[in-house]
This record gives sequence, structure tokens and C-alpha cells, in this order.
Amino acid sequence: MPNVYLIGAGPGDPGLLTVKAKAILETCDVLVYDYLANKAFLDYCRPGAEIIYVGKKGGDHTLPQGEINKLLVAKAKEGKVVARLKGGDPYVFGRGAEEAEELLEDGLTFEVIPGVTSAVAAPAYAGIPITHRKYASSVSFITGHEDPTKDESAHNWDALAKAASTLVFFMGVKNLEDISRRLIEGGRSPETPAALVRWGTTCRHRSMVSTLKDIPREAREKGFKAPSLLVVGEVVQLHDKLNWFEQRPLLGKGVVVTRSREQASDLTRVLSDMGACTWEFPTIEVAPLADTTPVREAVGNLACFDWLVFTSVNGVKYFWHEMQAMGKDARALGGLMVAAIGPATAQALAERGIRADFVPEKYVAESVVEGLLALQIGGKRVLIPRALKAREVLPDELCRAGAQVEVLPVYETKLASHDPDEIVASIEEGEIHYLTFTSSSTVENFFQMIPADRLAPLRERIKIACIGPITAATLAKYGFTPDIQPESYTIPALAQAVAESAKES
Repeated sequence: MPNVYLIGAGPGDPGLLTVKAKAILETCDVLVYDYLANKAFLDYCRPGAEIIYVGKKGGDHTLPQGEINKLLVAKAKEGKVVARLKGGDPYVFGRGAEEAEELLEDGLTFEVIPGVTSAVAAPAYAGIPITHRKYASSVSFITGHEDPTKDESAHNWDALAKAASTLVFFMGVKNLEDISRRLIEGGRSPETPAALVRWGTTCRHRSMVSTLKDIPREAREKGFKAPSLLVVGEVVQLHDKLNWFEQRPLLGKGVVVTRSREQASDLTRVLSDMGACTWEFPTIEVAPLADTTPVREAVGNLACFDWLVFTSVNGVKYFWHEMQAMGKDARALGGLMVAAIGPATAQALAERGIRADFVPEKYVAESVVEGLLALQIGGKRVLIPRALKAREVLPDELCRAGAQVEVLPVYETKLASHDPDEIVASIEEGEIHYLTFTSSSTVENFFQMIPADRLAPLRERIKIACIGPITAATLAKYGFTPDIQPESYTIPALAQAVAESAKES
């Protein structure tokens, strides 16, 4: 087994990390990562893994390259499996070869796991194929990070200027004026199409198209800074026609997800697919009960009930956990009618072999009661597995209708521990545009962490989205009215409503 894995993290989109790279991240003892490596990859590391940041940003080096090399050697010599995660590909202007040579000199072994290079991916996301039969049959990758004041350049500018190749410059924004001048002096037409792609493939992705002579000026006017790629060549003409990624409705929009960490992934994934920069700010922690004796007693007495009503995915999860611990499965629910509030809860049941007999059209307690009464639940025995603390509307209304209701806490929710300063600062800096709330408890816990009077001065900078009227009513108690509320009280509908709002703004 190699001592060190030199891993290409790709250009930033988490979906472009390779399967092999993910497998190493999940098992390594030490992760050493760069500034351009997406921090989402850190979540793949196993608990207890040592995570070390050695990134370089704008000339500010956390560790010089020589010290990074020594760090890799030292950790490997401790007998640990080391993953060295680098943006893009380790061997494409990534100094991976230098690290490999250092490891070999110290008698250590390594393996390279290539990554998708930004030179290919970033232009592709911007609608620019770096080769095209009509425009360019070759491509050159060039570092743009040369010192323009040095006597001699490492590049043959005349050859680059006269070639029919597409030219892709890494780290070229700082020297954009010099690159443009040298290529024009070498014979490249000043009207050659040229483009910049900043933060390619990420939610912060931006691109602009100009000409070789005008791009230095236009880049300054439009505020294009590092990290950006410069693409020069006729293929840039296809930018407007093939630009698919920049059509995403939430591209560049910052959205805060306040769901529990266990549940945030569904909303985060939908928003991310729409291009959003998601900020997970879990206000709730979901935890099992310290004493599950009452749950086990209820599972053992399921034959005493007529209806089983699940109000959340977590209710299904923790109820099922106790069933399995008792050696039971879906057959234990034989003879019971089962209700699920919402399609996600119904799906959680379906994954366990149970098809819900009733899913209301609207996913609030009042609509559930109306639907269940139509199914003659009055006089029936009803078990409701739910959170320790929850709204009492459902059990109260069912009791009023004559049902015999037993509320069964199967899990509890707690206030999450999270630093609110980052969220507040990001709103102030204009990086966050939307707050989303998916339940009353997310609202209440959010304002415990960020008091209403702290958010109020920032209200004009953001829009607030609530999943439904109950959540909106809770928000009103803190003096805020939602800007966005979908007609259907589901996660996909909430995300779509945010996207529609972005289109209108």
C-alpha cells in the first residue's frame, strides 16, 4: 500500500471528484489539502482523521512548497496513510511531481490519482470546447504566472501566437495585459476571441467573452480576479451557444439551509443542482432518546392499535431502529393502517416495505386530521411516533374526533451548536441572498442562535423562504414575514420557489 496518495480534487464541482479519490479520502489517516480543493470533500474523511490545510491564496502561503514536502514525508514516516488533495490534477501545474520526487528520495512510495483539470472542465461549463473540428485541432496549456519583468520568458510567444491551437492560460489574470501584448506582438490577431472563466464549475462560476486586445480592460471593468482561466482561440465563439451551466437559476446565489445536518442533504442537493452556493447552518440536532423502553413496549403491543401515523422521516427512522433491535420487520405492522405526513415520509416507509394507506394533499396537521376523519378514524386506536417536543394539533384534533390517541416520542431535537458569526458576516458581505426554514423548530432555534434584533438590520439584504403557513406563523412571532412560500409544502417545492424568486429579481 502506498504511503502517500497524490490526489486530484478536480476543478471544484464535488461531482467531478473521481470514485477512486473518494475511496482514499474515506480511509486515509491524514489529509493534506489545498485552497482550491472543495471543502465539501473533507466530509468524506473518517472520524479521527487528521486534516491539515496548506493552501496558497493570492501569494499568502500557509506553508511554502518545501515545507509541504517535508510534512508529507514526516506523516508518511509515522506509518500513516496520507492523502494529498490538490485542486485540479496533481501533474497539471500542481507541483505534484515535485512532491513525488521528495517522497522517493526519502524511500517512501506514492500513487497518483489523476483529477479533472480545470483547463478542460471550466471552459466546458462555460460553453467553450477547447477543441472543435471546425476551429481547433490542438490545445496548449500554459502557465500565466510568469514574472513579466524577467529578462527571458519560458514561453515561445511567437510559436504560441502563430499556432492554430486553443491556448489555455492558468493563473493568468495578474499578467493579462502582458499575455495579450506578447501574443499580439507575436502575430496573433487582436480580434481573436478570448474568454475568462472564474471559479469554473463551482457555484461562484462566472465567465466573460471579449477579444485578445480588449480583454485586459474589460476584465478590470468587470472585476475578474484570480482564480480565473484565460482561453484564447476561435472556439470561444461557441460560448453563447453552448453555455449550459450559466443557465442555472440560482447560480451565484447564497442560500442558507437550516435543517438538521442529517436532513440537510436533500435540500442542499436540490439547491446545488440549481447552481446555488449552499450554506449549511443546522439549527437542530436530531438524537435518539436516552430511554427507549416506552418505544419497545409500544412495538411489542402494536396489535392494540388500528392506525400508525408517522409525521416525519425521523419518526420512521427511529421507530424502525427499535423494531429492528427487537428482531422485527415490516411484518410487525400487519393489520395496521399507516399514514404518512408528506411524500418524504411516505418514501421512507416505502424503503422499508410499507406503502402508506394515507398521504394528505397538504402536509400540515390540520389537513391530516380532515383526511383521516374521512377514513373513519373516529373511535379508532392511533399511535403517533414523533419527536419528544412537537405541535399538539394532530393528537388533540384526533382525540376531539373520538380517536384514542397515544403519542410516542421516538427521538428528540436539540439546539445545534454552530458559530453564527460566519452567517451574519456573509450576509453583510452580500454572499448570502436567501434564508430557508423548513419547520417551526428551525425558526425558533435559528433565532436562539442569531437574535431577531441582529438579523433585522440585514433584512433588506436577504429574502426569507418558509416551507408552509405554520412555519411562517412561527417566523411572524419574531417580527418577520416570509418573501417566499410554496403552494406545496415540500422540499422540492421550496427549492423551486426560491429559484422562481431568483428569476424575478
